[in-house]
Amino acid sequence: MSKDTTNLEVLSTRTGFNSAVRHMNKTIKIAADAGVKDNLADILFTLGDEDLSGERSAVLLRMLLVDKLRYKVVSVNLASVAAEPASLAQEFAKWTAVDIVAAYHHPDLGLLVANPKIPEELANFGSLRKRELLVVYAGKGKDAADDLCLKAASLAALLFEGAKPKIPAEMYKGKFTVKRLEKPEPSKAAAGRKKTPAPAKTGTRKPAAPRESPRIAAPVVTAAAASAVSKGPVRMTPMYSVAVTNELFHNGNVEAWKRIIASYNAKYPELQVYIYYEGERIMDINALFKWGKVKHGSSIQFAVAGSEIKDVAKLQRYLVQGASSQFEAFLHGPVNNVLRLF
Repeated sequence: MSKDTTNLEVLSTRTGFNSAVRHMNKTIKIAADAGVKDNLADILFTLGDEDLSGERSAVLLRMLLVDKLRYKVVSVNLASVAAEPASLAQEFAKWTAVDIVAAYHHPDLGLLVANPKIPEELANFGSLRKRELLVVYAGKGKDAADDLCLKAASLAALLFEGAKPKIPAEMYKGKFTVKRLEKPEPSKAAAGRKKTPAPAKTGTRKPAAPRESPRIAAPVVTAAAASAVSKGPVRMTPMYSVAVTNELFHNGNVEAWKRIIASYNAKYPELQVYIYYEGERIMDINALFKWGKVKHGSSIQFAVAGSEIKDVAKLQRYLVQGASSQFEAFLHGPVNNVLRLF
């Protein structure tokens, strides 16, 4: 079977054909507006469509910005990073001479696309990482891109690396002003998701309501919620640090953290908690947090990723307690049950 035939197999079924038609209709509409009426990143942000996010958006970047509009492109593996990427939006918003799109290859979330003139979009990048790929596209919509566009892409890359280059005055004169965006509507799947029904009464005492204090663990309940898929634009919070105040971050602290995170995932199955130590992502807590490995005064970081991020402050409070000598409050109850903390 030839390669061309293999690529068309998706069209051999009604479901595949209809899916392809829907995708083409979306693409055609975006192609008509991108760079002409609206910034491509703004369009994707407003749509909040999972089918047009992540690595799938790379196709649109290439097809619309490079092939169709001939935008200038600069790519860099970040040698250093700006401390607060979202704060760069204030400067980028003044660059009315060019239309600009930034694409950051996040090591955990994949490809993220943003209009760097919009702080809400730029905040989705979270904390930038050194040596990760950043691509900047700059052009003038349907008008031909010029040397100023290439200069803009190069200067933008320097700003993302934390440098403070001199910006030419002509960058501030043009028609590409910032447009007010409407926040993406929650996906129908998320909006229509119903709360998990309460278990039938069995004559046992009703569990007490969860407490807000980070010093007291809430009662345990059996987890019954199925994982839901969020179709909004994915973003990641900044890194939050948790200081280890116990003498050692030992097996008890590990188990407390596992149960806290399990409780958070049970409440918000569409969100994901990432843990980092000394700049590296920890895939398995047990593999790193062994007895004596992480000592008093060490700092563990975490971040939350998803489309509708909630209760991060509460999660941080519980993790702080879990890293202290009061970790035992989270270890009560059956091992296979999930704490109701959120």
